[in-house]
Amino acid sequence: MKSAAKVPVALGSRSYQIVVGTGLLKQLGDLCGELLLSRRVMIVTNPVVGRLYGARVTASLRRAGFQVATTEVPAGERAKSLRQAAGLYRAFLHNRMDRRAAVVALGGGVIGDLAGYAAATFLRGLPLIQVPTTLLAQVDSSVGGKVAVNLPAGKNLVGAFYQPSLVVADVQTMKSLPPRQMRAGLAEVVKYGMIADRELFAYVETHLDSILRAEEEPLTHLVTRSCAIKAQVVEQDEREEGMRAILNFGHTVGHALETTAGYRRLLHGEAIAIGMVVATMLSVNRGLCEHEDLDRLRRLLTRIGLPTRASVDAKSILHTIGYDKKVRNQMIYFVLTKGIGHATLAAISDLDELRAAITAAWSL
Repeated sequence: MKSAAKVPVALGSRSYQIVVGTGLLKQLGDLCGELLLSRRVMIVTNPVVGRLYGARVTASLRRAGFQVATTEVPAGERAKSLRQAAGLYRAFLHNRMDRRAAVVALGGGVIGDLAGYAAATFLRGLPLIQVPTTLLAQVDSSVGGKVAVNLPAGKNLVGAFYQPSLVVADVQTMKSLPPRQMRAGLAEVVKYGMIADRELFAYVETHLDSILRAEEEPLTHLVTRSCAIKAQVVEQDEREEGMRAILNFGHTVGHALETTAGYRRLLHGEAIAIGMVVATMLSVNRGLCEHEDLDRLRRLLTRIGLPTRASVDAKSILHTIGYDKKVRNQMIYFVLTKGIGHATLAAISDLDELRAAITAAWSL
């Protein structure tokens, strides 16, 4: 196994490490053994990921002396529900999980969010080990402590801020990802470039072919750099009271698109790609950035194979945004860009302004 990169997340008593590298699933037991855990762990996964990696992870944990149980939930965004969370509670009870027994979230963003929410709320908190197996989860959702389930009215409306005890990102798992999932995950990497790192954006532009081939070196770089950016933001604003909101670039419209589609037609990253185009169009209209920044973003998203527009009408999007967590005092707080590598938070009180940006983005 090659040496792993470690990204610390410094949050006082809630601090933890993100370990990034190749072949790490076989090392998971040893990594967990360094934590103050009881010997009982519960792996939460879905049938697809469980078939690919469940045996490897179970064997690693057992070699380190853990008693391992596994429970599976259906694949897909619709599994992020209170009903599935209740099923996990029953599994925790059945396996007599105590307050030092760890939940191992093995899978993509849905598994990480659902298992994380269950871990945060059962017995007022169980240790959580995030083992993300998709690009999107490795660069974004497994880090930072936001866990949640969806309601029919909107995405992630029931949740908590709950930091994991450890994140283990084995980039070899990307080799089993369907191409569509890989492309969707890249949307979050592009987001980090847009909000904080112009060089990362350019790296994706110049290394896209090798990234899409799931080559380990560029993927390790993308995951490590993305996690470092997110860690820096979370350290300064753990509970999204200020600058952490910049991590939501593209997410206001993106979440509305996912909700409107019933979590069926668009993957999360695909919806976020469209949302970034709208946010950048709004930024252009406000004079915050040049149209060339929008063109460059659209070119890269198109090369990746991500959508840049949707067939949903603006009225439906605006209605759904009304339930968004980022609406306060009748104001929509929107993340805009001041050029690739720079983000700012702006209040929008005039929905006609947002409607115009959506319409303009759809017409490009």
